[in-house]
Formats: sequence, structure tokens, C-alpha cells
Amino acid sequence: MRLAHLGPPGTFGEAAALRVAPGATLVPCPSHAAVAAAVEGGDADAGVVAIENSLNGSVAETLDILIHETSLQIQAEVVLPIEHNLVGCPGTRLEEITVVYSHPQALGQCRRFVERSFPKAQLEAALSTAEAVTLALRRHGDAAAIATVRAAELHGAALLARAIQDADNNVTRFVVLGRGRPRPTGRDRTSIAFTFAEDRPGSLASVLDEFAARGINCTKIESRPTRAVFGEYVFLVDFEGHAEEPAGAAVLAAIRPLCAEVKVFGSYPRWHANAEA
Repeated sequence: MRLAHLGPPGTFGEAAALRVAPGATLVPCPSHAAVAAAVEGGDADAGVVAIENSLNGSVAETLDILIHETSLQIQAEVVLPIEHNLVGCPGTRLEEITVVYSHPQALGQCRRFVERSFPKAQLEAALSTAEAVTLALRRHGDAAAIATVRAAELHGAALLARAIQDADNNVTRFVVLGRGRPRPTGRDRTSIAFTFAEDRPGSLASVLDEFAARGINCTKIESRPTRAVFGEYVFLVDFEGHAEEPAGAAVLAAIRPLCAEVKVFGSYPRWHANAEA
């Protein structure tokens, strides 16, 4: 199995890919969009992308890919504990750091530490936490990166501070993108997006009422801009159950006439703490 992930080696995307399929051939990609493109183009059989973090919320890039850019289906999910570390050139002193590099999600998850420790430092976004290490090492002592221990080890960087995330229980949910839809397991989640033809009171409530009427639990509700007209939104819902089970099929049939468009991102086994790797 060829499994694409946000690379290079040393990222949390790589760690999630190894959790999903330990024996897979890994295909590092420079962005989540490139992960989806690798699967669509046949360079990978599936791809792992981050979709949600417990501290920083949803990963907008992944949501927009699912909404606008791909027909790939979510095959599975995995929740990974996330520990961020401050790394840099050996001998780097914290008081000399003027630039901090990392992926935007990592910078957001370590906001309090960065603001407290480096109130005047320049924050620079990198394509990944692993790339951030490379960028910091090029500065020779006045920069640091927020990254994994593995990334530091791979690049010969020093660990300057450990576990700097804003909360100890920091986790990220990753999803596996591929073709086809997994069969129901009895412990599934379905992710969908929908839009309305016009903005009128009660539109969203009418859709949610259909879930409530069938006793279906919606575990996540949010919105993203449609990209077409300012003030118009795509609504995203995760609900318990599978689209091919009677309740899931019935609710999808009920909401389609209420919406301008309904897109199913996938029905897939829900992650749980004792899940097999």
C-alpha cells in the first residue's frame, strides 16, 4: 500500500500514516492538497490528512479540499496525541531567538508559550513542522522551530523545550482519503456538507430537525464560506451512523430536497481509544 501524507519525514502526518498502516510505503507530499492529488493521480493508494485539532479547531485547508476540490471519500480516521517541542541549532540560547518557524496549526497550538517566551519574535509559517526545522537550522542560532522529536533527531537539531503545546491533552484527528466507501461496521461516522439555494430563517433548523426526528446524533456542526458570494456558507455536519444503513439513508433522502446541494465526504469507522493501529 502506498500512503501519502504531509511530509517530509518527521511530521505528525507521517506519524498518523504509520499508525494507520505500519507496513505501508509512505509518499511524503508538500501540502494536504498535494496528498489528495497524489491519490487522485495514482501516485498513492490512499492519503492521510489532518482535519481537526482539539486546541486549534478544524483544519480549513482540508475542509476546503473536501468541499471544493476532490471526490475522494473518507475511509477511516485516527486520533493522534500531539506533543510540540521547541528545537534549534545546538547551543541556541532562548534569549537570542528572534524567529520561530512552524506549520500554522502548530503555531496556533503553542500560542501561549510563544507569546510568553518570545513576545517580540517573528512567527514564520512553514509547509510542515519538519520543514520548519530545516528553516530554523539555516539561521545558525537566532531561530527555532516547533516540531516533533523525530524531526529534531533526523536533522541533528537540539531540543530547547519540550511539550510546549497549550494543553497536555492536545490531539489531532486525521482522516484517510481514498476511493470507494467502506461497508457499515456498526460503529461508523458520516461526514457531509450542504448548501441552501437562499438564505432564509429556519433553513438550517429544518435540516437538523430531520436528524433529531430519527434520533441521529450530530457530533460536529460548522460552516465554511462558499467562495462564491460573501456571506454565503457551506454547512458541514458529522453524524453517527453509516450512509448505507436505513437511518443514514433516510436522513440523507429527507434533507436533499431542503438543500441546494448535499455532498457526502464518506462513511467510515469511528476511531476509539483501543482501536488497532
